[in-house]
Amino acid sequence: MIDLRKKKDFTAEVFTSSMNDIMFFLMLFFIITSTLLNPSMIKVSLPNSRSSQTLQKKEINLTMTKEKIYFVNNAQVPFDVLESQLKKELTKSPDAFIMLRFDNTLPIQDLVNVLSIGNRLNSKMIIATAKVK
Repeated sequence: MIDLRKKKDFTAEVFTSSMNDIMFFLMLFFIITSTLLNPSMIKVSLPNSRSSQTLQKKEINLTMTKEKIYFVNNAQVPFDVLESQLKKELTKSPDAFIMLRFDNTLPIQDLVNVLSIGNRLNSKMIIATAKVK
């Protein structure tokens, strides 16, 4: 007897043409979320210290680059508005402290200017340093 049915050979195929798009969007998603998770994305060369201490309290990041550009929690702020911006951040969370992240090439007078603002606001300020290896 002759089998008149056609033989159907099934082969498994994986179409990977859309895989590139999926991988691109995943990569983009992880890059964006990783930059949002890190509060100190502003590149500053911190001064060195032999001892270190980590704190688990609420902090307000105040960064000053070597070009004398101020950032409060990664938002650029001019110096004349710095005190009011810090005051606004401290009213949101009164128990927070201000983490000073200053470039190590800046003159000490820039640090003193910011410390005097913190003194007027009666806030706690801590200077971030890089640990000496």
